[in-house]
Amino acid sequence: MTLAFELEALRALADPNSVFNDARQWTEYVGVVSEKPTYVVTNFTRKHRVRQDFFSGPRGVEASLENVKQQFETARHVLVSNDQTDADVAESVDWEFLPLDNAASAAGWELAEATETDDPFESNERDDWP
Repeated sequence: MTLAFELEALRALADPNSVFNDARQWTEYVGVVSEKPTYVVTNFTRKHRVRQDFFSGPRGVEASLENVKQQFETARHVLVSNDQTDADVAESVDWEFLPLDNAASAAGWELAEATETDDPFESNERDDWP
């Protein structure tokens, strides 16, 4: 199986690193897809020590899923997300969609209690400018 986490779903987990380590026990490939710029995904995964087999790069979720499916030929391709609109995207590129709550419950993953603070480098606005 190839398992992709949408970045916001990954942010909603208490310990993304342990989730990836757990998923590696029963998947062949695991990675992150997002509409966010590459550096946002990279900063998050480095901060949480998540070792991913793939990430979306400069592409959006749909293009990333198509590309990953071409590169990683496995029996199943599953997208985990906490955004229902991603279900339509997954279906359009022949991926299975799994809501984060269902995945976390089935796998015993703990969800974060509070949302992570915003990344100060994610915004293009400057607060130090006169």
